[in-house]
Amino acid sequence: MKNNKFLDNLIIILVFIFLFAPIVVLILFSFNTSKMNITFEGFTLEWYKKLFTNPTLLDALKNTLIVAFTSTIVSTIIGTISAYGIKKYDFKGKNIINALIYIPVVIPEIVLGISLLCIYTLAKLELGMLTLILSHICFSIPFVIISVRSVLDSLDDNLENAASDLGASPIKIFFKIILPSIMPGILSGAQLAFTLSLDDVVISYFAAGPGSNTLPLYIYSLIKTGITPDVNALISLILLVVFLILTISAFISVRKLRQEALS
Repeated sequence: MKNNKFLDNLIIILVFIFLFAPIVVLILFSFNTSKMNITFEGFTLEWYKKLFTNPTLLDALKNTLIVAFTSTIVSTIIGTISAYGIKKYDFKGKNIINALIYIPVVIPEIVLGISLLCIYTLAKLELGMLTLILSHICFSIPFVIISVRSVLDSLDDNLENAASDLGASPIKIFFKIILPSIMPGILSGAQLAFTLSLDDVVISYFAAGPGSNTLPLYIYSLIKTGITPDVNALISLILLVVFLILTISAFISVRKLRQEALS
């Protein structure tokens, strides 16, 4: 028993090392004195200062956040409405639509990227922020639909029927009963859409134009010449923000569970 417990703990430790070692190395090299950033030569905070004097890097970050927030909001709204409509109403071709939803999820991103580029070319749309946002909305919507559908499938239809029998209008039923019930699925889909948009490279490569360079594309362009420590510094700050958000979220969840246990 002791040997099995030791082996289990060892496997868990090795898994955590495998997952978090690259992040630790990245943060460590953000303090590297070497501009080449190949070997760690010394400790410095200089790159955190230079980060805010690099307009190209900051513009790429700004574009990334604009695209991520805009595409997440639009795709979440469209995806939620679509998931509810597919679940609630019966129509011809419903099974086909349910199957087609998964196509953007399973096909390679390069196929979707080339397809979107062909559409923009035929529509004579100039590549830029608009095409980039439209592309991110396109590949985010199916993930939102799938996430919301999973929650809708678990809802009790009797709740909606009871509210209707009591005289509630369809709009009131949706906003008072359905929407609060499926909110976990909506938030999960929105988080997934935001994450996918934030780190997308392939589709952005085909949809971006002059003045719409994103942070992943900027970092990708530095691979041949070498990623400088100021990029590592920016990513370290992003990781810090994500860690704080997760910590606050966990604290709120624990506090809510304690209040529910006491009530």
